[in-house]
Amino acid sequence: MKIYYRLIVLVFLALAIESCGSEKFELPGNATQLLTNGNEKVWKLAERYNDGHRMNMGDCFLSYRVTYASDGTTTDNNPEYEDCGPSMDADWSFYTNDDGSYIKLKGEKVKTLLNQDKDYKFFKIEALSDSLLIINFRHKQFGNKERLITDHLVPEDIMVVGRDYHN
Repeated sequence: MKIYYRLIVLVFLALAIESCGSEKFELPGNATQLLTNGNEKVWKLAERYNDGHRMNMGDCFLSYRVTYASDGTTTDNNPEYEDCGPSMDADWSFYTNDDGSYIKLKGEKVKTLLNQDKDYKFFKIEALSDSLLIINFRHKQFGNKERLITDHLVPEDIMVVGRDYHN
């Protein structure tokens, strides 16, 4: 029952955030606790959007887990699954400016795996609670076209109905 309650809250928060659109998310004072659960917290992709279009999540997206640790490190589980690629091991920190709040990932793998010149990348936070993290970022894809990616992440123990959505 608790998982379904969280799912209802997740859906409500996602709808509320999308309806607000231009409001800037303010990082709460307990943001590190929410992101890491005080030690480390494993998040999974609930949904991904590419320029506003919901993406079909194949095996690598469905198995993807990212862990944020309170010591400022993050990693994912990509190497545990065939053909999902190397892990994004990096250091994370919060960053806030006039445009909003961000998770900043820094490390050599950020530069390599995201095909960019810099060893850091900012992921804008649209929502952060104990049961939902929504981030977006610009990413160059096929044909070198830059697109806005929006990820909705939930703790790994939350069941998400329709997660294996297909276009």
